[in-house]
Amino acid sequence: MTHVLTLNSGSSSIKFALYANGGAPVEQLRGQVEGLGAKPRFALKAQDGSREERDLSPGEGADHASALKVVLARLEALRPDARVTAIGHRVVHGGPEHTAPIVINDAVIADLEGLVPLAPLHQPANLAGIQAARAAFPEAVQVACFDTSFHRAQTWEADTYALPKALYDEGIRRYGFHGLSYEYVSGRLAEIAPELANGRVIIAHLGNGASMCAVHDGHGVGSSMGFTALDGLPMGTRCGQLDPGVVLYLMAEKGMSAREIETLLYRESGLKGLSGLSHDMRALEAADTEDARRAISYFVHRIKRELGGQVALLGGLDALVFCGGIGENATAVRAGVCEGLDWAGIAIDPQANAEGRRELTASGAATRVFVVRTDEEQMIARHTAALLA
Repeated sequence: MTHVLTLNSGSSSIKFALYANGGAPVEQLRGQVEGLGAKPRFALKAQDGSREERDLSPGEGADHASALKVVLARLEALRPDARVTAIGHRVVHGGPEHTAPIVINDAVIADLEGLVPLAPLHQPANLAGIQAARAAFPEAVQVACFDTSFHRAQTWEADTYALPKALYDEGIRRYGFHGLSYEYVSGRLAEIAPELANGRVIIAHLGNGASMCAVHDGHGVGSSMGFTALDGLPMGTRCGQLDPGVVLYLMAEKGMSAREIETLLYRESGLKGLSGLSHDMRALEAADTEDARRAISYFVHRIKRELGGQVALLGGLDALVFCGGIGENATAVRAGVCEGLDWAGIAIDPQANAEGRRELTASGAATRVFVVRTDEEQMIARHTAALLA
């Protein structure tokens, strides 16, 4: 039996999953190493329900290469018969050229390195994971699966900015992100409610990174994110939509450099900046301070504003789907988003919401509301197995 390993390398973490590849990938275990370079911690869960968790030494979790060694050692111990023939990687940015999963070679890596300025938080980490995996598995097929691919079929109007055409031709356009999540959730919704497979759907991927996507007939037609993963909704530490004049002001009047502004907008803003406390929604809900409440209120406000625009883009709405860490778990956020949206046919059952049921739709409501647990690793495994075949 051959196996597919998936790697989702973040700035301070590696998420991984192992799949038996006997046609359709079947998950055997998954886990993560988080806190790289600071307080590294390893966690793993197998399909038989067994779990492992432990703190790592600074050397074990110093970087992606050392963390991958820890992961591989555990995989070898738990699945000594596993023969990893392919590794699928989540890559945040594929640029205008990479519109589908692709086998990685040196030329592809050079292309992806050129996209680092478009995703400075994510792309370097993705590339670090790829390089570590190539070193550890020199004979395995390495596959890049792009978060931007799902949005590449959107219209020119949804893809462009009102800038000179030459800049669009150079690649300055609205790419959209979280595409692997949207692809998985769209497919899952078609299984849960087949009658909605060709419908008008808005998916809200709400987590430390947050975005929304209008989906029609299973294809993305409009995303809240644009040229970078900084646009759209406020996030854990990212500001979301911002008047570009603010950047000019920070440069001209505050004397801030491009690097200082990048740090401000990517790492010090969003829920963290608004609350002055934390980027974590759970910490904000527990704190219950005025600033924490205001940060949550702004987050909900921006989601509702984006939802209204996407309903107009779709010409109506058949379903709203929540996913991501916040979307799947933050009962109060879901309630806040859905409150007052009867004009869009949205009303949820409070008890269903409190219990975290899969469908939240209130009796008689025209628009159905779901909570679907996303699985980017499963999507990566499917794409990788398909290319391997």
